[in-house]
Amino acid sequence: MSNQLHIQQFKDQLTDSISSNFFAKISLGNYQGNEKELKQIHVRRVKIKRMDMLSFTYRYKTRDIIKNFPVSEGITLVGHFISNDFRIATLFTSEKEVILEHGKKQHISIREQTSGKAVKPDLTHNKEKKRLIQPVGKPYLVQLKLTDIEGNVFKNAQDKYKQINQYIEILNSLVKELPAGSVGKVVDMGSGKGYLTFALYDYFHQVLKENVEVTGVEYREDLVQLCNTIAKQSAFEQLDFVQGTIEDYNVQNIDLLIALHACDTATDDAIFKGIKADAKLIVVAPCCHKQIRREMEKNKVKNEISVVTKYGIFLERQAEMVTDAIRALILEYFGYKTKVFEFISDAHTPKNVLVVGVKSARSESYNKNIKTTRLEILQKISETKAYFGIGYHHLEKLLGLDQLV
Repeated sequence: MSNQLHIQQFKDQLTDSISSNFFAKISLGNYQGNEKELKQIHVRRVKIKRMDMLSFTYRYKTRDIIKNFPVSEGITLVGHFISNDFRIATLFTSEKEVILEHGKKQHISIREQTSGKAVKPDLTHNKEKKRLIQPVGKPYLVQLKLTDIEGNVFKNAQDKYKQINQYIEILNSLVKELPAGSVGKVVDMGSGKGYLTFALYDYFHQVLKENVEVTGVEYREDLVQLCNTIAKQSAFEQLDFVQGTIEDYNVQNIDLLIALHACDTATDDAIFKGIKADAKLIVVAPCCHKQIRREMEKNKVKNEISVVTKYGIFLERQAEMVTDAIRALILEYFGYKTKVFEFISDAHTPKNVLVVGVKSARSESYNKNIKTTRLEILQKISETKAYFGIGYHHLEKLLGLDQLV
C-alpha cells in the first residue's frame, strides 16, 4: 500500500471515530518541521458555543498554544501534518489505537492495536470556566429564559448568566468567612425577577448542601407572583417571594442580607434592616447616591477639593464615594468588618461597588476597647460630614447616630 493510501486510511479512521463518537484524541510527535521549539501537537474534540470543533494544542519548549478548528478543517490539517512534519501519529479511540509512522526510506506504515486502557471522549472546552451555578438540569433557568431545556445558555443570556455566577462566586468567598452552617436565613432585598435569588437558593442547597431559607422582597406584585410560580415548579420548598418595600419589610432572624442596585436611600434601608436583625453578613451594591449629592450641592463648602467638585460629574463621583464610605464606617460602628471593592457587572452597569459587612467575633480585647472605637468612628463621621457640607446621612439618621455626635 502506498504512503498516500496509508495517510488516507488514517484520516478515514479519524473521520469514522468522530462520527461514531468513539474519538478521544490524537497525538502527533517526532516533529521534523522548521518551526523552532515545536515538540508535539495534541488534538481533541470540544464543543464551543454548541459547535463541534477540533482543538489543537501546540506544545513548544516553553509554552502551549491552542487553536480551534471546525471538524472538517481539523481533519484536513491532521492530514497535512502527518504528510509533512510529524513522523508519528497516534489516534486514540474508546476501542483501539491507530498508529501511523514514517520509517526508513520515506516509507509510511500504519497499524492498529487494542487499547490497553479505555480512553473516554471528553468534549469539555479547555477554556470553559467551572461555574458554581451549572446550567444543566435547572428548571428555574429555563423558566427565566436563560437556558433551553437541555441546559444550553441562550446567546442573548450569556451576560446575565455570567453575572449571576460572578455574584455567587463573590458571595461564596464571603460565606466561607463565616462558621460552617451558620447561615439559616437569607433575604434578598429588591429581588426583581429573582435571577440572583434563585441562584442563591441553588448555591446553598446544591453546592453547600445546607438547609437554608431564602426570601426575595420585591415591590412589583407581578414579579412576586412570577417568581413564586417558578419556585413552586422548581420544587424549591424553602424559597419564597413577598411583595413590599425594603423599608416596610419585617426584620426577623436574617443571617445574610443582600441588596443589589437598591436606589439611593433604599440601600440605607436595607443596611438598617440587616443591622437591626444582627445579620452575620450584609452585602449591598448601591446605586443613585442622590441624598448626599443634594446635601453637598446645598451647602457648597469651600475646601481643597472645591476645584474638583465644582464640576457636576466629579461632584457625582465624590458623592458616591462619600456616601459609601460613611456606610462602611457605620457598619464598623456596629461591629462589622467592612470591605468596599469594585467588580465588573453586565453591559448596562459595567462597574459596580460592593459594600460588605461581616460580623466580627468580639474578642475580650475588642469588648474592652469598644467604647473608644465607637467614639473614634463617630468622630470620623462627624469630620467627614463637616468637610463635605453634609447635614445628615440617611443611614446615620435611621440608626439615631446623628443624635450621638
